[in-house]
Amino acid sequence: MRLPTTKQLQYFSALAETGHFGRAAERCFVSQSAFSNAIRELETLLGAQLVDRTNRRVTITSVGRQVAIQARLCLQDIEQLVDIAGGHQKPLGGELRLGVIPTIAPFMLPKVLPKLRRRYPDLKLFLVEDQTQRLYEKLMEGTLDVLLLALPFELKGADVLPMFEDRFALAYRRGSGRIDPDDFRVSQLESDSILLLEDGHCLRDHALEACKIRNLQKVQKFSASSLLTLVEMIDADLGVSFLPDMARGSAMLKNTRVEMHAVSDRSVRTIGLAWRKGSARIEEFEMLGEFFTTHFMPAPAVKSGGSRKKRNGR
Repeated sequence: MRLPTTKQLQYFSALAETGHFGRAAERCFVSQSAFSNAIRELETLLGAQLVDRTNRRVTITSVGRQVAIQARLCLQDIEQLVDIAGGHQKPLGGELRLGVIPTIAPFMLPKVLPKLRRRYPDLKLFLVEDQTQRLYEKLMEGTLDVLLLALPFELKGADVLPMFEDRFALAYRRGSGRIDPDDFRVSQLESDSILLLEDGHCLRDHALEACKIRNLQKVQKFSASSLLTLVEMIDADLGVSFLPDMARGSAMLKNTRVEMHAVSDRSVRTIGLAWRKGSARIEEFEMLGEFFTTHFMPAPAVKSGGSRKKRNGR
């Protein structure tokens, strides 16, 4: 049985990523004619059309998309093989593509990445921030190595390493008449009082479940597209919300009137790592998880707000 060459897999992977023969050929440092011939040879070898060609655009076929995913995974395994054979691979050295959700990235990464850089100077870390579902798809396609995310979330074909719990806190504008934070119950809120992120953000689902929000009439029909927008809506006293405890003291809350108040020890989400089952880098990912757990642990939730100073008269 004839098998595709590494070069053919590299060429087709580049074409799938760029969607353009010229740019893909340039990335692979070959002429466009030689590149096109290699793609045709790969199609002949596999007995399948991988690309629909027109004068203006290149479209990867459904079979081609599946081949592209497997090509990327094969290339990663080959790279790993070379490192092992060379006997010089260092733990957490070389390239690592980390996907992280936007309700973790701005709070956790600024605290841990400088320490990670000092501890593992040979690590080349590439970060991708996106919603959980899209990161999971990139992980399974082979464009990401490991995810930093909030659990629970269904991750078929992936191994999960829970690291620590992050409690939810009630978030409201200082002086708001909507609530009494010291005697707070969701049932006391008026309709349309709770602000949440839009569908697709796992923080929305986690907040609904962890904070026992059963009456959806309490939730505003207008939702925020980003965490920053959500904070601004809270600061404008458009409603109250539930933010992860790791947000306390962050730059996002500075110069706001947003206060955070603990609500329940049971209102938590779990922060963890996830990677493809059978990955050759399991030991490295476990080391990364231990490092994150050791160097970032949210402080116990207490009442805290923005950093406006009294001399500002606020």
